[in-house]
Amino acid sequence: MNAHSPSYLARGRTDAEDRLIEADELLAALQRSCGGEIPGVLAVPALLERVRQARAAGTRLSGAIEAFGGEDIIHAWIEVFPHSGNEAGCSIGIADWQVSPAVREDNAQAAVRHLEIERSVADLWARLDPAQGVLAAEAHAPDLAALALRMMQGAGRPWTDFVELPGAVHEQPMHWRLLDGLAVRVPESPREWTVTLAPLGGPEPGQSGFELYLASDAVLPTGEAPPHAEFAGPPATHLIGRNLAPVLRQPIARIIANAETIRTRLAGPLAEEYSNYAADIAAAGQHLLALIEDLSDLEVVEAEGFATAPDEIDLGDVAHRAAGILAVRAKEKGIALTAPPAGRPVPAVAEFRRVLQILLNLVGNAIRYSPEGSQIRLELSAEGARASVSVIDEGPGLDAEQQARVFEKFERLGRSGDGGSGLGLYISRRLARAMGGDLTVQSELGSGANFTLELPAAHKSQE
Repeated sequence: MNAHSPSYLARGRTDAEDRLIEADELLAALQRSCGGEIPGVLAVPALLERVRQARAAGTRLSGAIEAFGGEDIIHAWIEVFPHSGNEAGCSIGIADWQVSPAVREDNAQAAVRHLEIERSVADLWARLDPAQGVLAAEAHAPDLAALALRMMQGAGRPWTDFVELPGAVHEQPMHWRLLDGLAVRVPESPREWTVTLAPLGGPEPGQSGFELYLASDAVLPTGEAPPHAEFAGPPATHLIGRNLAPVLRQPIARIIANAETIRTRLAGPLAEEYSNYAADIAAAGQHLLALIEDLSDLEVVEAEGFATAPDEIDLGDVAHRAAGILAVRAKEKGIALTAPPAGRPVPAVAEFRRVLQILLNLVGNAIRYSPEGSQIRLELSAEGARASVSVIDEGPGLDAEQQARVFEKFERLGRSGDGGSGLGLYISRRLARAMGGDLTVQSELGSGANFTLELPAAHKSQE
């Protein structure tokens, strides 16, 4: 039997270095659509793996492969015959060839995914008002600590006053769409930074302000400490210190970003199985990054004198933001995630970023433990001097003993292997109480759970 059987739809031949040196048009077109050339190393990952296996084993291999060919997914049955003697390469025969359209994310899903990536790799976060004035800022990298401090000291001024905009001659502040994606410089940092601006509120983007993220592709050289770059707060005495966390966070976040780029095929065509591998890498990186962030947050909330930066926020807007960020994850698990009705502001006094952090933890937990086909609801309430948002799921629920323990440090209620640290709810309650509120749970075993974040209302009734 040989690779020149008339039953083959296409044939090809590789050399000892796994370069495709001959190919019929069908195989040649797939090679080119995957970014390869003829002659050139096989650019179809699944086919290259089979060729290498056949050559190493010295025996014929056959089976189905899947490849991403431009806008289509190619499903093919291939047979690979290793050559003997001086030729040392392989002959390839393609016996079946099916084409199906590739499923791609729509624009909304792509936008959410892009923002998730930028949020995960950002080294500075800031909350801005509708005029792009700074309300709060926090740095995760030593060379941005001084910038975050200056922004907080100059609260109310446009964030663009604190960075250098190369070549910018427009009157400040520029429209947010012109600033999104811009490269900026920070006086205390040797690196160049890319801006991401996420508008808040609707129907007009930015009417409730913005979230600002700064990220860099460059790594801060080891041992380089910019002037005045120390992080505020007590000395680090725990396993993950405020100074160690950014060092760990940056390479892990870059791994996640690169894996997501591969998974979504932004870097070029890729077979579905390899896209799934990249998704696994990204998920594992997210778990590790979440653990580092939890340990770092634990030190912050347990530090003597810890306080939040309260501001007037719309609790309904934050709830919509949390639901939007996690909508794709819920959809992937077959769960209906329902945000509160739009257009119903619930003013509260709290730190926007911390409230979003708490809601992301609550909704993320609900998604993790809820069954497929169930529903998760976010409901708002305002009564007197208190405002609240509840995350209600249809999961397994908690009995009285579990409810008493669920907010304890490192408590996972016997759940193992889920990627959680057992710190999320503990940190969330500490944050809620630091903002003058509380985090509580109501549940019955087998009937789901209702976690409620309560905060001071922005407009208290007069006594």
